Amino acid sequence: MTGIFKRNNPINHFILLLYGIALKLPSFLYPEVPVPQHMDGVVYRLLLRWMLPLGESTPVVFPILSFILVYIQAIAINNLVKHQRLMQKQSYLPGMTYLLFTSLFTEWQTFSAPVIVNTLMIWVLAQLCNLNNSTRPKTILFNIGLAIGLSSFFYFPTVIFCLLIVLGIFLTRPFVLPEWLMVLLGGLTPYYFFAAWVFLTNRWDNFKIPAIKVVKPYFFQSTISYIAVGLILITVLVGAVFVQSNLRRQLVQTRKNWTLIFVYLVVAFFIPFINTNDRVDYWVLVAVPATIIGTAAFLYPTRKWFGFVLHWSMVATIITLSYFLP
Repeated sequence: MTGIFKRNNPINHFILLLYGIALKLPSFLYPEVPVPQHMDGVVYRLLLRWMLPLGESTPVVFPILSFILVYIQAIAINNLVKHQRLMQKQSYLPGMTYLLFTSLFTEWQTFSAPVIVNTLMIWVLAQLCNLNNSTRPKTILFNIGLAIGLSSFFYFPTVIFCLLIVLGIFLTRPFVLPEWLMVLLGGLTPYYFFAAWVFLTNRWDNFKIPAIKVVKPYFFQSTISYIAVGLILITVLVGAVFVQSNLRRQLVQTRKNWTLIFVYLVVAFFIPFINTNDRVDYWVLVAVPATIIGTAAFLYPTRKWFGFVLHWSMVATIITLSYFLP
């Protein structure tokens, strides 16, 4: 399977679609109706409330929506890796890796706020990578701030991604105060309109800002789940080694983009530590940077058996978690 996706063939768009459906088939067979959590944003709660009548009568609509989002994200990640020339060879392995990672846990296949946020964050990452060569930096920076602000209305802890924006701008552009102000203005814009709506509709009594506190994150509880985590860690660590070994042959801008991706991974990893929910949905925020780094583990090794074993070990884990465990 990895051999197929190593080819930069447009037909792989369709093969990737079939591949994703096969991996996520259990979510269609055993659909779950999502329940809003304490840290979920107001827009996500309203969206679930609006979709609840349809979801109760046809619960499969939620895994279908989740799959559409994840497939779009896989294609977007694939295009990002191609356009930024992050790898020495263009392929469809980034899309394959993302579908693999997001299928390893049933919680990552549900329609959740973090899954929606991943769509926005992939776009933000692409904009940050293009920022250095942009002729309209203020517009892009405003839109980046706006995207981060909007993401917090789906999943409030994503306000921590402001750290990614700050470090990303430091990496790509010299300090220009008006540009930083545009980011701040973009981030505050959704809150301005939301506050205006709350005031005009007299909803102050029902409005509460979610509290953020540092906690011990909820983690996976079964042995097979730890095996899945181990497979992701192996993929990312091996991928990081190959990325590092190939950095010298890449352009300066590409090196900066890789630094940005590693920063993204670190920031996303710490978001569960400020989350008060006893679920693992929010760990899916790590999947985007982990996928980009982990792709190198399938692309670069000269021994073909390594990618073969790694891929089918993940597929076996997905099957076990989906069909043989409660």
